[in-house]
This record gives sequence, C-alpha cells and structure tokens, in this order.
Amino acid sequence: MANDVTDGYDRRRVLKAVGIAGAFGLAGCVGEEPEGGDNESGGDQEPEEGGQNVVWDAGGTGGTYYPLSGEFKTIVEENTPHVLQVRSTGASVENVGNLENEEADFALIQNDVGYFAFNGTGLDEFEGNPVETLRGVATLYPETIHIITRPDAGIESLEDLEGTTVNTGDLGSGTQVNALQILDSVGLSQDDFEEQNTGFSQAGDQLQDGDIDAAFIVGGWPVGAVEELATTAEIDILNIEQEDRQTILEGAEWFAEDTIPAGTYDGIEEDVDTVSVQAMIATHEAVDDALVEDVTAAIFDNTDSISTKADFISADTALDGMSFEMHPAAAAYFDEQGSGNESSGNESENETEQ
Repeated sequence: MANDVTDGYDRRRVLKAVGIAGAFGLAGCVGEEPEGGDNESGGDQEPEEGGQNVVWDAGGTGGTYYPLSGEFKTIVEENTPHVLQVRSTGASVENVGNLENEEADFALIQNDVGYFAFNGTGLDEFEGNPVETLRGVATLYPETIHIITRPDAGIESLEDLEGTTVNTGDLGSGTQVNALQILDSVGLSQDDFEEQNTGFSQAGDQLQDGDIDAAFIVGGWPVGAVEELATTAEIDILNIEQEDRQTILEGAEWFAEDTIPAGTYDGIEEDVDTVSVQAMIATHEAVDDALVEDVTAAIFDNTDSISTKADFISADTALDGMSFEMHPAAAAYFDEQGSGNESSGNESENETEQ
C-alpha cells in the first residue's frame, strides 16, 4: 500500500456530478434493481452444526462478481460448516450500504469505493459520513475498465465521447464512479454526453440495438456480458492512449495501468490499453472473528479450486491495494501466511494507505 491517496482528487470533486441523492436513505439499495431481479443462491440450505447462514453480496449476474461469488460459496460450504447466501446486487456502492446496515456479512467491492466509504470522501453520500465499521478482508484481482463502442460510432479516443450516448453503469455503482472519474479527467462533464444507467447485460443489448454509442463495463477480463455481446455483434474496445492514461492515474492513485490481451473477446485482435481498480472482499466490524477466519482460510487455502480470475487470486497478493482498515481476523490469517507485516491496515484510521 502506498502512503498518500491524492488530495487533488478531493479538490476536483469529480463525483459531485454523480447525483445519487439520498442513496443510502434507500435502505442501502443504491442503484437500479440488479440484473435478474433479487437473485439469491443458497437461501434454502441449512448450515451444519456450529455453522452460520452467511449473507454474501455479489454484483449483477452479467459481471465477474456473481460467478466468482458462486465459486466462493462452493469452497466455503465444502470446507466449513457455514452456508453462503449469494445475492445479486448493484455491486460496490450498494454493497457498502448493505454492510453498513449489517444486512450483509461479506461483499465484493472495488478498492476505490471502499476507500471513499471508510474515509468519508469522494462521493456525495460518503462526504462527511464515513462508514467506519467497514473492514477489509482481501484484495482479489484487477477490475479492468472496458469501454465498449459501436464500430460505426467513430469513437477513437475518450474525447470523442463528447456528444454521444454513453452507458456509465448502474446508477451509484462502482462502474459509474469510475466512468465519471475517467471522463472528467479528459474534461468531459455529464453535460457533455447523454448518460444511460443500466447493468452490464442491458448495456450490451443497448449497444447491439444501436441505442447507445458506448458503455463502460468494469470487471476482470473476460467479462461474461462482453463475451456474449462479442459473439453476437461487432464491437470495439476503446484503447486509452498513454497521455490520457497518465492523466487518469495522476487524478486518482487507486487506478493502475492494465491491458486487455488480444483475443480475449471475439473480434478484438490487438491488445487494448486501459486502466483498472482492484476487486476485494469486504466485511464489517460486527462479524465475529471466528467466521471471518473460517471464510478467509477456506478461500485462500483452496485457491486451486477457483477458476474465475485464478491467475490473480492468491494469499501472496491479497494485501495489494488494501485501501482501508482490515478486519483483525483476516489480518491475522495473512500475517500467519507471511503475506507481509504492513498489511493489517490497523495502524491508524488516519493513515490509511492505498
């Protein structure tokens, strides 16, 4: 973790334009109803003796969070007495709200959204209202920014998005947060384009039907919704030029450079340069140590059972990009694994590292 998260970003207040007024007043249900409705898996199972029913919030069914959470469910249930109820949600921002309200025990979120929430900054709903009970468990893999465009839309740079119709992701989602950060970095405000807000699968349908010109999709490649779209329609993925990437990185340090390899999606025959954030597992301070230890150990002792993003998920890298205070049971597990002594995130709430 690096020492200082940029203050310049706070001054710019990129996301005051998000306009998610009263988001957490909606009982933590930020954003549009997730794809497929209130999808849940595991709700009818009963835990074994000594186990608990664990609520695990994922994301939309067309992204990476939901299928990966399904794999975590299988691993945890095979190696502990607990049962995971995996829920489809609007992802990061909504998931933070559910953790704050103790309506979920664990959730997948983006590390930047976790930083905003814990420190009470960056987003209007967090500004001055830090989610001090939020705790980190582990970081997982890069969440790559995909900017999908219609081939006939004539979009060759971020600046070309001016005057177009752009789906920036579910209202209040981490995807929308990232999209508006990136567009602001090149001088585009929400007045400069027509914004649409849906989940990944619906965005794919909009692109295929010609209803939008571009869509931001954030997830570890390959993203299922993009794979499906690429098999049924011609798409382009916008290559972010070096100068724009550098501008993005200077504005928000939680971004990192990333590349979507050629051949990841049908019709994409060259590497695509872009940026990414980190996906991570979060919990809250009221979840007891034994449960956090059980879940953390089950996942990271059995990473060979993971197929989604398997090349990235490891105890050796589970502290990279940890952007806020960790749950003590998770910190203790990784200390035992020798994953680093700087990892606990518990040194001081005022010295959170990114």
